[in-house]
Parts: sequence; C-alpha cells; structure tokens
Amino acid sequence: MHDVAPGLRAAPSLPAATDTTTSTSGSAAHSLPDVSRPQIGADQVATLHAWLLTAATPAADVARVDTLRALEEIKAACAAVQAQVLVELHDDALRAAREHAADPAGHHDAAGRQIPVTARSAERDATASTVQQAARALRLSPHRTRTLLGAAHVWHEEMRHTLTSLRTGRLSEERALLLVKETACLTPEDRARIDDNLCADPATLQGVGTRRLVGLIRARANELDPVALVRRAAQAATGRRVSIRPAPDAMAHVTALLPMAQGVQVYAALRFAAESARQTRGDERSTGQIMADTLVERITGQERAAAVPVAVNLVVSDATLLGGGHEPAVVLDATGAGHGIVPAAVARNLVAGALDLDAAWLRTVYAGDRGDLVGATSRRRFFAGGLADLLRIRDQGACRTPWCDAPIRHLDHVRAAADGGGTELTNGQGLCAACNQAKEAPGWRSTAGTDPETGRHVVVTTTPTGHRYRSVAPRPPRPAEHAPPRPRPADRTAPRRSGPRMAISQPRPPTRPDHDTAATAAGVSGPSRPSSTATAGTETGRRMSSTAAAPAGPGRCPATGPPARSPR
Repeated sequence: MHDVAPGLRAAPSLPAATDTTTSTSGSAAHSLPDVSRPQIGADQVATLHAWLLTAATPAADVARVDTLRALEEIKAACAAVQAQVLVELHDDALRAAREHAADPAGHHDAAGRQIPVTARSAERDATASTVQQAARALRLSPHRTRTLLGAAHVWHEEMRHTLTSLRTGRLSEERALLLVKETACLTPEDRARIDDNLCADPATLQGVGTRRLVGLIRARANELDPVALVRRAAQAATGRRVSIRPAPDAMAHVTALLPMAQGVQVYAALRFAAESARQTRGDERSTGQIMADTLVERITGQERAAAVPVAVNLVVSDATLLGGGHEPAVVLDATGAGHGIVPAAVARNLVAGALDLDAAWLRTVYAGDRGDLVGATSRRRFFAGGLADLLRIRDQGACRTPWCDAPIRHLDHVRAAADGGGTELTNGQGLCAACNQAKEAPGWRSTAGTDPETGRHVVVTTTPTGHRYRSVAPRPPRPAEHAPPRPRPADRTAPRRSGPRMAISQPRPPTRPDHDTAATAAGVSGPSRPSSTATAGTETGRRMSSTAAAPAGPGRCPATGPPARSPR
C-alpha cells in the first residue's frame, strides 16, 4: 500500500530541475513520458518541500520581494505539472477502459452473469474513477477536481500558450482557469485564436488585472463569434436555480441564480416593500432586515417571517437540550442533508419556539460508550425507515468521502449487497450521488469497521492504485455524563419563552428496549444500560411532528406513529 500522506524527507541537496512537459500535441502524447529526462516523483517533490520549509528566509527587503515573486512562479509551475499529471492519468484510464469494453470475456459480475459494457459507459466510469482518485490526492472535492481535469485537457489540447504562461509563472492558476471558462462557448479554433492573441506575447497581459482580463477575453470572443455569446446567454438561463449553504453565526445563504431582468425585478420589489414599510408604518427594522423578512414571508405565505412552516431538524445531546450544556447541534433538512451547526443556546431557543407553537416532539437515539450510535440490522436490500434516518444522523448529512462536502443523496452499502454485504448500520454510509457511482468502477474496494482511537464508525477505501483513505464518522453531540440520581422537581421543563409551554421529561435509558417508543422510532433498540444518549428535536412553525432523523411522513413516526406528548 502507498502512504497517502508522506512525511517530509530531509536531503543534503536538491535534485536538478527537470522539464517533463512533452512537446507533442494531442492527448495521446501525454501518456508517453520522455525517458531521456529524469521523471518527477513524490520523493523529489518531498525533498523540495522539506528544503523550502527548513531554509532560512532572506533578511533584506529586496530579496524578500524577489522571493515572493519566485514562490508565486513555483505555485503556477506546480499547477501546470499537476495539470499534466491529471491528463496523463486520465488518458491511461480511458485507454484501459476502451480495451476492457472491446473484450467481451471480461464483462461478468461476481455471480458470473454477463454485463453489457459499451465504450461510452466504460469511459464514463473511468473518468469518474480518475476524478475520485485525483480528488483524494489533491484533497479537493470531486466537483472541483473535475473542473481542474477539464481545464487541464483544454490547456494541453487547445490553449498551448496559456499552458506555457502557467508553467513559466506569468499566469496564475486562477487566471488560466478564467481563460478556459470565458471561452467555453467557442469552437476549438476560436479558442486557440484567443489563446494566441492574449498569451503568445508575454507583454500582452503584463500589468493586466483579473477584471480587465475577463473584459479582453469577452471582447475578443464577441469579435470572433457573437452568435456563440448569444447562445451562451440563452443556455445560461436554463441553469437558473436556488441553492443554500451555511453561513457563520447560525445563518444561511439562500442564493437564486436568475436571468438578469428577473433578478433586478426581484431585488427592486423587495427594496420597494422595505422602503414603503419604513416610510408609512415607521418600521424600526433596517432596510436589509425588512427585505429579508419580506422575502421569507412572500415565498412561504406566512404573515411573519419567524413563523415559517419549514422543517428544521436538529441532532442535539441531552445535555444541550435539557441540561444547559454547550455542545452545538447539527442542522439537517427533511432529506437528511447537513447544513452546518448552531450553538447550543440557539438550538434550545429553536426547540422552545416549536414547543410554544405545539409543533415539536422528541425521540432518543442511544450511543455506545465511545460515542458510536447503536443500530439494528435489516433484511431489506435498501436502507429505509429508522435505519436510513440513523445513517443520516450518524454521518450528519454530509458525504463520507474525504474532502467532499456535498449533501448525502445515496445510502450506500460499504460492502455491496451483491457481495454479501448486510443492510445494517455498520455496513452503511451516506454518500453524494457522484461518489457512490464512482466507487462502482473496477479496482475500488471498501471495508467498514470501528476506529480504535475514537470508537466511531470508519470506512477504509482502497483505490485502483493501491492508496488507502480512512473516513471516520463525525463525532456526535456529546451526551450528558451519568451521575447518581438526585432529588429534582417533579416537573422539569424545556427552555422557555413567552407564550404556551410544554413540559419535557429528561430522557432516561429504557428498561424495556422493545417497548421504548423513542428508540423504536429511530429504528434502533437501546441497550438495557446505554452509556449515553443523544436527543433529536424538532421542527418549528406548524403543528406537525418532525425529528432529527427525517420522518417517514408528515406528522408520523416511521415505526410507531406520533409519540405521546407531555400534558400541558
């Protein structure tokens, strides 16, 4: 096996600099290294890395500035070499995939059944496998890596001057990517013309900033093919969408990508509503606050932004919810996708608000001594019901692939069901669609177990090249420490706000797991003496049930129906 994180290796001297870029055009040439020159290897790069970190920095200001420039040129050169390695890795994978597709004798599954394989499907699987391997090596998301792979092919096949400028340090990787992005609508011939016009002469882009560079590219593209730009604008409208991503301080960015006219109209309408509210009603909120509240109210149909009927599911510890703890809560949506964490006090206030509106119920998920969730097995082929909920809770809504932050879309068998893998918590992991499909390519192997250091679920993935990567499940919210029973008031309440209130009992380990409603609802049966508990709460703003494990249906618990509420 290969070490995926080699340590720095000290060496008395640096290896001689070598140029490994071949001069032959065409993608096929990139898989034929020039044997007349030394090849770049991980050991040589590690030696350079160690030397850079151990060498003394210059003492004079002039030398410091020159060093900054030289280091920036090395960054660009490294990006160029990475691009070449990506292209060579991809080309070799495509060649092997085409050979595999042309050999019908190799198209059988583990049971010996014939599997139809076309050259197109083989190339698609090879590309996905290459992207996954490169993403782990670069410690980037697969989406970002796919973008770099596409740009690398363009640089080598259509924009040779851009590649030369990147190798020599005249262009940064960011600016080289902009040249690819802004010419994506053009034919290869027009792309090559822009490449020649802007990058052939080093003086052309000397002193040109990024914004001006984009302007030059677009102006030249408009001269060469204005119709292509019109088509690009029409195509862009088909990509309109709404997305969400976490923001600091328990906030979220909801972004709408719209055609220009519609976007301006939306903003103008919100601005007009905000200014009218401040002028006619004397609203004390700022213009931005009124615009944000108006957006929420108009989209959801609610009278007040705070009463939005959108399910907000939390995974919280019992200490955070009921004991005044400081462990943050994990936010999941109704599909189980993760949206970051919120502070403990915010989680308590959210649950308290839901209780005020009679729109919350709780259930308990039990954990082992070291924090790993306790689950039950299933004879089903697919993860469903409480077991699916528990998987999403354990993986906290994010793909388990290292460095991939995409939301969970597939619940995957670590060991395939066709190979005898069971539909159980220990053999399951949450993945995004791309990562789940890529692991089906030839040469990928995965095993699941328990991490000896943390006691949590771990998946070890071996790539076709033999590199191994470990993915340990996120740490669940820390439960309350068990202590001897002590006297307490008979009615222990949840965090309160003004308005109606509901009493919640402190969760306790079940004495009869088969009859524990909360544990059954989550698809697990708690042990007779669980060492810790994690409590899942709720949704705000409407009178229906929800839980941190996405419910099977509105207002229904997957296994037992709505749980009993404490009397008011």
